[in-house]
Amino acid sequence: MPTVLRAGPYRIYFWSHEPDEPPHVHVDRDANSAKFWLGPVRFARNLSFSSVELRRIERIVAEHEPELLEAWHDYFGR
Repeated sequence: MPTVLRAGPYRIYFWSHEPDEPPHVHVDRDANSAKFWLGPVRFARNLSFSSVELRRIERIVAEHEPELLEAWHDYFGR
């Protein structure tokens, strides 16, 4: 599970065994987790984050989308 970015309390990463899915990242803080599609950034799923915090995370993911997409393509080679 390569960590691509740490932003404040959030760890942003992708699973190395999900190469057949479109580009996306997972975001964890403590026991909370969310998934966002990239290109464009879209919410996919949430486990325990509040709606306020999800919007904050979505802004972080959108702000860093170019580097997240680059890391995805570098890792999976496509």
